[in-house]
Amino acid sequence: MVSMARKERMTVTVDAELIEAGNRAVRAGRADSLSSWVNDALTERDQRERRLRAMAEAVAAYERLHGVITDEEMIAQERADQKAAIVIRGRRGRISGPRRSRRKAA
Repeated sequence: MVSMARKERMTVTVDAELIEAGNRAVRAGRADSLSSWVNDALTERDQRERRLRAMAEAVAAYERLHGVITDEEMIAQERADQKAAIVIRGRRGRISGPRRSRRKAA
C-alpha cells in the first residue's frame, strides 16, 4: 500500500455495487474506510498498469534485437510451458467412481 502524506479530495461517480462492496470490506474489517478501500484499489490499478507497461517495453526491446516474435514461436513456447508445468491441485473435470460406504461390523 502506498501512503501519501498529502491527500486530495475529489468527486467521482462510482457504480452502486462497487460502493456496497467497499462498505462490506469496511464492515468486515478488510478496510479502514471507504476512502482507503478506493485508494487501495487505485494503487493496485496503478501498479498493474506499470507492470504491463514494463512487460510491453521488455518485449519491444527483445523484438528490436531479435525480430518480431512469431505466432509459431508463441505456440511452441506455450506448449513447452504446459509440458513443464507442475499440476498441484489435480485435474479439473475428473469424475471419481461411486463411493463405497464402509459398514460397521455388528
